[in-house]
Amino acid sequence: MSLKPLEHDRRYGELDQVMRAYLGRTAEDEEALTAYLRHHWRTRPWAIAAAEHQLREYAKNPPGRLRLRLGEFYPVPDVGLADADIQAWLLGLANRLRESVENGEAPPPAPPQTHWEWHARFPELAQLLGGWFSQDMPNEFEDHEDALQDYLETTDPGIIAQLTGELHDLLVLPLEESDYAVAVAELGMEIDPPAPYSPSGWLAELAGRFAVAGTSG
Repeated sequence: MSLKPLEHDRRYGELDQVMRAYLGRTAEDEEALTAYLRHHWRTRPWAIAAAEHQLREYAKNPPGRLRLRLGEFYPVPDVGLADADIQAWLLGLANRLRESVENGEAPPPAPPQTHWEWHARFPELAQLLGGWFSQDMPNEFEDHEDALQDYLETTDPGIIAQLTGELHDLLVLPLEESDYAVAVAELGMEIDPPAPYSPSGWLAELAGRFAVAGTSG
């Protein structure tokens, strides 16, 4: 039978985070590993050592065919490698993580560079933009304001406060207007901001609205 959630997290919880950073990318993609390290040095530096251990243990003890069929393992995403090369790649990742921890070398601060990093850094903003401002919004709400009111009325105040912080975090990044357009698209927004706002202008408007909602709640 497949692994229970507790057992999965014990064996593969941090390995899972590394592998998610490589979804849709190749094994040679340096941005994927840099994004993982940048985010975890910023938010969960202790988890990097756990990921190193789990990567190494998984590479040393790969699952056999029966365990693969039963789901008693963590599935490695397709990163463009032959099966025979996966073990060496995982061990190479483990070595890179170990070097980063032992040398205290973290990537310099920077805006997110991958789809995974955008969502890891701005999870609640991704929830708002992908859930309320997807291409289905015109079928579900009258306009942007109607969608925004629905979010405010159905979301816990603590989550709204988290979103407000994420918006301010995003707005202080050194981004051009075209970068903000990329950011909202990466985070799931599939429609244009309401007129006359640019992407950054609308994000600033949202930050102000949510801050007022937080103080009035």
